[in-house]
Amino acid sequence: MSSPLLELKKISVSFEGFLALRDLDLVLNKGDLRAVIGPNGAGKTTFLDVITGKVLPTKGDVIFKEKSLLGQKEFRIARKGIGRKFQSPRIFENLSVQENLALSVSRPKTPFSLLIDNLKVKHLDQIQHLMSIVNLQSKANIRAGALSHGQKQWLEIAMLVGQDPDLLLVDEPVAGLTDEETDLTADLLKSLAGDHTVLVIDHDMEFIRRLDCPVSVLHQGYVLKEGSMSEIQKDPLVIEVYLGQSEEEE
Repeated sequence: MSSPLLELKKISVSFEGFLALRDLDLVLNKGDLRAVIGPNGAGKTTFLDVITGKVLPTKGDVIFKEKSLLGQKEFRIARKGIGRKFQSPRIFENLSVQENLALSVSRPKTPFSLLIDNLKVKHLDQIQHLMSIVNLQSKANIRAGALSHGQKQWLEIAMLVGQDPDLLLVDEPVAGLTDEETDLTADLLKSLAGDHTVLVIDHDMEFIRRLDCPVSVLHQGYVLKEGSMSEIQKDPLVIEVYLGQSEEEE
């Protein structure tokens, strides 16, 4: 049996005595799609910060490809194959869609190498492929700032994929999206799993259900429950901590 791609072992994080994470364990295998949910203050953002090296845990270890990530700089962790999408789209709004994607696929990232005319044929093919998976082919020469909020989210996901990470960390990708955009985003992330390992954090239960993947519930900094969405929604303890009441009290 192959080793996990990512393993968090007894991770605890303390901020001036407040335990944001406590003895958190989580395992992701290559090609997994995993959703993480939890009420505000459950530790979801801190959890991602630990994986990407932004926050050093008080105790525990983060193992990626069988090697510890503890103490490594954020940019070095990114280069090892971990990409993160933040809640708000981080794109270059004054550049076109195609130019944004050129930034993500070009190696090395020097001003000269980022000129569209100077891109290698394989990069142009890759850019076309990335635009196709997020349905932005018709927007190739449109300034990214003119895109809808949903299209900006998709562009950033495409830029993340363009960096070819093994692990994609996607934080609240459907916040502010329409129902149709939410469904399309779920389909997009499902299509990326397998070739990549994808971890998604969100509050939208319909979106999580559409992902049709294992769910981890965080509560007060630890994993309270793991299972399918149907199992999670029926669990009395999850109902109590997530909704603040049990089914009998409704």
